[in-house]
Amino acid sequence: MTNYLLFVDVETSGLPVNWHLPYSAEGNWPSAVQVSWLVYTPDGQEVKRETHYILNTDFFITPRAMEIHGINPGILAVKGKLRNQVMEMLADDLNKYQPLVVGHFVQLDYHVLGADFYRAGIDNPLPQLPLFCTMLATTQFIWNPMPQSLLLGDLYAYLFYKPMQNQHNALNDAEATAQCFFELMHRGEMNEKLISLQQDQAGIKNLKAKSGKLLQVFIPLVILILIILLAHHL
Repeated sequence: MTNYLLFVDVETSGLPVNWHLPYSAEGNWPSAVQVSWLVYTPDGQEVKRETHYILNTDFFITPRAMEIHGINPGILAVKGKLRNQVMEMLADDLNKYQPLVVGHFVQLDYHVLGADFYRAGIDNPLPQLPLFCTMLATTQFIWNPMPQSLLLGDLYAYLFYKPMQNQHNALNDAEATAQCFFELMHRGEMNEKLISLQQDQAGIKNLKAKSGKLLQVFIPLVILILIILLAHHL
């Protein structure tokens, strides 16, 4: 494992229209409206945390997105920073710590941030860094009747026997992702083999999913199950 882990979460202006298209495709990729990240050591010691809102100078927030996270233009007008300021801070930490980047449905975070790095004209460090998705890694926990992806709040409740508070605030979600990650490691439900295998097989960085079908951004279910089983038996 790397010397640092960076847990990231992004609240967005909406969802991608088409997961096939490059970041340069106008109107296709949503913007981040809130970006939060926490840096930890592998033994669970927090190093730093950052949370920032982004001014909506070139995007609008869909009504559905506002309904989910509660972030509206008025909030951004008061709390928001210019996109290039936020993305430069994130790039600095990614370059400084060279972390394992962890998220819950990290592919969405990865590509939304990639699009915002592109818009800001800042070199994107993410393609050179390892990624890990806690949603992908915990698919085997619920069978209904097939393995089912858990939302972050569901995973948190499953692990800690209490509801997660203040969901869809990027800082709270990033912190909850970190708590879930370290609890799973403590229980032996995840290990370095699983982390390594996910790098090799998950295809998180690829733009291959069909438009509008979020679950199709992941590898085929059979390969996913094999990865999880291998990680627990190697």
